Amino acid sequence: MKKVGLVIVGAIAVAVLLSNLGSIVGLAISLAILYFSAKGFVKTTSLFMKFVWGTVAVIAALSAIANVPAILGLFALYLLYVIYKEWNRSKSQDEPISGDPFVNFDKQWNELSEK
Repeated sequence: MKKVGLVIVGAIAVAVLLSNLGSIVGLAISLAILYFSAKGFVKTTSLFMKFVWGTVAVIAALSAIANVPAILGLFALYLLYVIYKEWNRSKSQDEPISGDPFVNFDKQWNELSEK
């Protein structure tokens, strides 16, 4: 029953992610432009170039603000990551980890304390 719930929530998250994929790409591009324009603004000494870089930064910031729905898509991506980890965790709980030295710690501790 738990797996069915994970599949349903995962399907909804995939739909949300795919519907916001354009906004995510737009947000990434506008944040990259904003980063490089802020970096150029700090490096330059010319007043004209500071004005140019500042204008580019403001336009990129407005573009990033316009792509706020991408945050919903990023949340859906994180939710898919959590579902993937939960799916693998429930699978790994059924099988003991053979390479882990702490699996049989209690048994070994009891053997040592008896000696």
